[in-house]
Amino acid sequence: MEICEPKKEGYPFPGEALSKTGDKVGKKEQQQMNSNSISQANRKTEEEIREAHLRGVKNHYKMLWVKLYRTALDILLFYLAFIYFRYGRIFDLPEYGFRYNYFVTIAYAVMLYWFKRTYNAELFGFVRIRTLAMSQFLSQMISTASIYMLVSIGWRHFTNPCIFLVLLAVQLAIDILWSYFGSEYFFRLYPAKRTVLIYRNEIDRRRFGAVKGKPIERLHKVVDEIQFDGKFEDLEEKLDKYEAIFVAGVNSNCRNGILKYCKNKGVPGFFLPHVGDAIMQGAEHIRSFDSPVLYVNRTVVDPLYAFGKRTFDIVSSGIALVLLSPIMLITALIIRLYDRGPAFYKQTRLTKNGKEFKILKFRSMRVDAEKDGVARLSSGDNDNRITPIGRFIRKCRIDELPQLINIFKGDMSVVGPRPERPEIAEQYYEKMPDFRLRLQVKAGLTGYAQVYGKYNTDPYEKLEFDLLYINQMSFLTDIQLCFATFSILFSSESTEGIDANATTALQDVEQREETNSTVNK
Repeated sequence: MEICEPKKEGYPFPGEALSKTGDKVGKKEQQQMNSNSISQANRKTEEEIREAHLRGVKNHYKMLWVKLYRTALDILLFYLAFIYFRYGRIFDLPEYGFRYNYFVTIAYAVMLYWFKRTYNAELFGFVRIRTLAMSQFLSQMISTASIYMLVSIGWRHFTNPCIFLVLLAVQLAIDILWSYFGSEYFFRLYPAKRTVLIYRNEIDRRRFGAVKGKPIERLHKVVDEIQFDGKFEDLEEKLDKYEAIFVAGVNSNCRNGILKYCKNKGVPGFFLPHVGDAIMQGAEHIRSFDSPVLYVNRTVVDPLYAFGKRTFDIVSSGIALVLLSPIMLITALIIRLYDRGPAFYKQTRLTKNGKEFKILKFRSMRVDAEKDGVARLSSGDNDNRITPIGRFIRKCRIDELPQLINIFKGDMSVVGPRPERPEIAEQYYEKMPDFRLRLQVKAGLTGYAQVYGKYNTDPYEKLEFDLLYINQMSFLTDIQLCFATFSILFSSESTEGIDANATTALQDVEQREETNSTVNK
C-alpha cells in the first residue's frame, strides 16, 4: 500500500506559485511572474547578442590592424626600392626631389589598395592560403609594373628594373608566410560556428555542398541539414541553437523570416540568390511617392557609358592584337602543323537581343569533333576530342585570343555575358525562359560568370552572375573584371568540363525541375 505524505502548509500544488510571504499566488499574479521571467530571458538574449557583436567588432579591428601593418610593410619596401632605383643607393641621398618620391609612393599605395580589393587579397577564412598569397603577389606585381612603366615614360627612358624584381621576390616570400600565419590567426579569432543548412531540395543542398573541403568549413561547421519549405514560424524555434545559417532555395516567406531573424539575433546568414534578387539589385528608387517605390525595367545602357565602353573595346583589343600577335602566329602555325587542319574555327553565337555572329577561336579539338551534328560542350580533361595542343592552349586561355578580332569588329565587348550557341541556348530557354535576360547587353570575352564561375557552371547560376553584372554595369566594374581575369589564369578549376555523358550544363536544371515538381505534388 503506497502512503502519500500529507501536503505541508504553505507549499503549493504543482502549477501553483508562492509569493514572497509564502502565500499562494493567483492566476493573474502567476502570469505576471511568467511574463517577467520571459522578459528577463529576452533581456539576457539581447545582452548575449550585444556581447557577441562587441566581440566581433574587436576581432574585426584586430584583423584590420594586421592588414594595415602588412600594407605598410609593402609600401615601405617599395619606397626603399624606388629610392635605390632612382639614386642607386639608400643612404647619403641628395636633399632635392623627395616630394616626387612621396608622390610615386602614394600612387603605388593607391594602386596596391585597389588591386587588393579587386583580387580579394585579404579575404581570410574564405579562400585557400595559396590563393591569398597569389592574390597578394599579383596585386604587388601589377602595381609595381604600372609604376615602373609610368615613371619610365615620364623620364623618357627605361632604367634597369632589377631592384623591382628583387622587391617582388622578397614580397612573394613575405606573402606566403603572411598568408599562412594570418589565416591561422584569423581562425583563432573566429572559431568554428555551429551552422545549419536549410534547403528546399537536393539540388539546392548540392549547390551549398561546395563548402566542404574549403577554408570556410573551418569557420562554419555544418552540424545539421534541414529540408524545409514551409512557414518560417514553424522553423524559428529550431534556429536558436545555431550560430550561423546557410539558406538555399526556400520560399520567400521562409527566406524573409530567416533574413529578419539573422538581423535581429546577430546571426551570420549565407543565402543563395534568386534571379529576382539579381534584378532588384539594379532597381531605381523613385522619390515621387509617399512610400518607398523601386522601379525595374529592361536595362538601357547610358549613351555616354556605351561610347566609353566601345572606345575601350577598340583601343584595348587593338593594342592586345599588336602585342599578342607573335603568340597568335606561333599558335596558329603549331595547330596547322599538328594535323594539317585549319588553325581557326568559326562558330555561331548569340549576342545582344539574340543577334547571331561568328565567333573566332583557335581550334583545340579534332576537325571532326561534332561529326554527328550534335552541339555539345566540352567535358574537360576527359574529352578525347581535344588535341594535345588544344589541351595546352585551353588551359592557358590562348584559344580565346582570336576573339579580340570579334571585339575590334564590334561583335562582342571585352566585358559581358559569355556568348552561347543558339542550339544550346534554345535548350536552356525551354527549361529556363529567364535565360534570355542575358541578352540585354552585348556578349563579352570576360565577365562575372567567366571570372567567378566555371566552364561547367549551372546555367541558372550563370544567369544570376550575368544579371549581377548587367544591373550594376559601370566603367570601373569593367576595369575591375578585366584585371580580375588575370587571376583565373592560375586556376585549373575554372576550366572544368561538364559530365562526359552530357551535351550541355542543363543536367542540374532538369533535375531541379523534376525535384520541384515532386515537392509541389
